[in-house]
Amino acid sequence: MHKDPSIIVNVNLREARLKKKVREHLQSLGFTKSDAGALQAPGNTKEVIRTLHSAQRAERLAANQNFITLKSSKLLKFFASGKDVIPDKISPVLERVSSGTWQGDLFRLAALTWSVPVSNGFGRRLRYLVWDESNGKLIGLIAIGDPVFNLAVRDRLIGWSTEDRSSRLVNVMDAYVLGALPPYNFLLGGKLVACLLRSRELYDDFARVYGNSVGVISQKKKRARLLAITTTSSMGRSSVYNRLKLDGIQYMEPIGYTGGWGHFHIPDSLFIELRDYLRDMDHRYADHHMFGNGPNWRLRTMKAALNALGKVRTSS
Repeated sequence: MHKDPSIIVNVNLREARLKKKVREHLQSLGFTKSDAGALQAPGNTKEVIRTLHSAQRAERLAANQNFITLKSSKLLKFFASGKDVIPDKISPVLERVSSGTWQGDLFRLAALTWSVPVSNGFGRRLRYLVWDESNGKLIGLIAIGDPVFNLAVRDRLIGWSTEDRSSRLVNVMDAYVLGALPPYNFLLGGKLVACLLRSRELYDDFARVYGNSVGVISQKKKRARLLAITTTSSMGRSSVYNRLKLDGIQYMEPIGYTGGWGHFHIPDSLFIELRDYLRDMDHRYADHHMFGNGPNWRLRTMKAALNALGKVRTSS
């Protein structure tokens, strides 16, 4: 049998190279393909999850190398060693963080120690350093920001309709950074930091900063009050949040698991290539990240690019 030389097969070399790069990256993380053609993660243990985030974390550290070199010599003194901490004298104090300050630099440096890369948050944001007043060392970090709009387990728990959520979600925030640093994380410091979400300082700061704000989309005065804070553990159900109760008051309650797409396994360098690919196609998601379009613009962009390349998809 001879092929007809008149038949011309057009191959888009850019698409082929980009598709190969995506597949090789996912394979390097341990993803395999199911019989149905979906990519499957290599497991759901904490170690596997850390491995899946490793490329993104390494990229984040490399991007911040100059910052680390410049700031660490002045800021490392605020990180405790074991000999600095006397457990029965630990006294937590919250300090709100402002951009452009050394406290902001300390928050950024401390967040880089997380095994899972820390999000920058979205929309309304409040950040805090948690200090140990007994020794002047840093216990941990808190950052709250706008919550995910579509979160079924939250809405079912509260009993919200679609209309309720649209009007009342303004009173909810999400803790996108929440945890303790060594050695406090070995002394139940994570539970201590989590309990501080219910502190009067957060409630008052939220009321002062956002209580009379006007919605960007609705242009209406919100009169928001901080009535609930959600958080999502990157490692699945976390023991840090279990049995958080003081004086009979339960501080946190597990409400279920999230589902859907994620994009953490795609590092920034590869995401930029996917976005450029969409931009050259004049795809509307290439630059679809203005405020008001929601926090998931990056996820939508990645999905659009992978679908255009041949519907590379993952299963949880």
